Amino acid sequence: PAATPVLGTSATAREIAHANSICPWNTDMYGVDASKEGAQAYYDSLFELYAEWGVDLVKVDDIAASRLYDTHQPEIALISKAIERCGRPMVLSLSPGPAPVEYSDFFVEHANMWRVTDDFWDLWPLLLDMFDRCRKWQGVPQAGSWPDCDMLPLGHIGIRSVDGGGEDRWTRFTRDEQLTMMSLWSIFRSPLIFGGELRDNDDWTLSLLTNREVLRLHRESCGAREALCKDELIVWTAGHSDGTRYAAVFNVGDTLLPVELALEEIGFSGSASGTELWSGTPAKIAAGVLQTTVPSHGVRLYSFL
Repeated sequence: PAATPVLGTSATAREIAHANSICPWNTDMYGVDASKEGAQAYYDSLFELYAEWGVDLVKVDDIAASRLYDTHQPEIALISKAIERCGRPMVLSLSPGPAPVEYSDFFVEHANMWRVTDDFWDLWPLLLDMFDRCRKWQGVPQAGSWPDCDMLPLGHIGIRSVDGGGEDRWTRFTRDEQLTMMSLWSIFRSPLIFGGELRDNDDWTLSLLTNREVLRLHRESCGAREALCKDELIVWTAGHSDGTRYAAVFNVGDTLLPVELALEEIGFSGSASGTELWSGTPAKIAAGVLQTTVPSHGVRLYSFL
């Protein structure tokens, strides 16, 4: 109720509410006015309770971006401070997106994950758009602070789907599009959050989530960047402290793409051998040129030594 007092204060819920900050898809949810006495105490009390429950991750919605109210930076700062005070480390995830890239320093300081997109579904135009979003945020991912490309719509995802009429369905992405999504999320180092029904996973879907070399890329690589963007060809690269170098060679076009890529062009001169991580097959390199064929909407993901 609006007259409920905030724990340890004389302020009430009504008094700390931001009356002009109303969630557009849940209109009985209000923001907290950070300028009001009792606002910090409200969040402190919540996170003390979460700490008692043993909570490890808190996802706060309607706060990272808003068509009406911009990013709720003062309220995010309250939540960040409450986590610092509660005595238990927790991952703070902010939604929805797109979080404004011009606030990247603020997000790095106050959160661990923040959405760079609005709700992501299994449609090729949305996946294609993620290349632009990742390009804008390249250089920002770092330990403890991760731009979030949203959940992975893989496998059986339509049990109670609100998208497309709520039908019971599996992902609409082709297998090549699924590989593209997993490769981009992994080399960019977006959090990998599975968005399907785990119990129904087939062998293919499970293989996307358990490839050890791809997970090593996601967990340990650094310096991810878009190294090349030319017509239908997009190449992302990253490195590893042990000297391994990674390249994701994407075909965003609608037809099969033969590729002859001079490794020097992406900063990989001297690479003598490589492996395609999804298939485990050796890379074909001749005179410093990588030769491959990439299917429509597909990818070849390599590690090089």
